[in-house]
Parts: sequence; C-alpha cells; structure tokens
Amino acid sequence: MGHSGKIESMDQNPPTPPFALAAADAVLTPDELDPEQIVSGEPRVASAVLHESAAAEPGGRVVERGVWQITPGVVTDVEADEVFVVLSGRATIEFQDGPTLEVGPGDVAVLPEGAVTRWTVHETLRKVYQITYVPEADA
Repeated sequence: MGHSGKIESMDQNPPTPPFALAAADAVLTPDELDPEQIVSGEPRVASAVLHESAAAEPGGRVVERGVWQITPGVVTDVEADEVFVVLSGRATIEFQDGPTLEVGPGDVAVLPEGAVTRWTVHETLRKVYQITYVPEADA
C-alpha cells in the first residue's frame, strides 16, 4: 500500500533481470593468476561474473557477483570484502595474524576487506561469491 509501482535504482546500471543458473555446471572463463601469488603447485583460476553494479559516485563501491574456481595448489591473496558459498571442493584459508578456515561444499565464508590470506586448495574449489570494492582508479 502506498507504493507508486515505480522502482528507482540506487546506481546508474539498469536492474539485472531475474535469472537462475546451475552454478555447478556453469562454463567459466580462464583468468590470469599473478605468478607472485603462487606459493606451490600449478593452480589455475576461472570465473564467470554474473552481475556487476557501477559505483554510484566517484570513490563509491562496486558490487560484483559471480562463480569462481581454483584448481589445487597454494596461493596468497589480499581479500576484497566478500561472502561466498562453496559448491564443490575443499580448501584451507589461513589468515595472517588470524584464524584458519577449513571450507568445503555447503560452507559459507565471510572474508574481510584487506585480509592477507594463504589458500591451500586440496580439491578443485568452486564457489558462488559476492564482493564489494572501490575501483582502483577511485581508490
């Protein structure tokens, strides 16, 4: 009641139409992994960005949602503000000066922005994620 029926977008992107995706079977595009991040093994990463919102103003945050996968190996990373759900695979995520997380199918994890991590991927890990970040040009 009292709703005009008009929905105003908070950002400059048109709304993403609703959709469903079999994320476990989604075709992913190979991504480059910075060789300096690789500690051991030959891990490979791939992803599919499902939606990305533009920052509403300079210095504003972007929200990205997608599917990401990494093959076994050990890598380091500096995290974005992220929440993810593991679809398949297993990994150990060690936080510098913090806890160690063991993640596997069905697990939900929250990673704080700026956290320095070391990922030991035991079995190819596929996750559905949402990250928020300030684009580098605006940072």
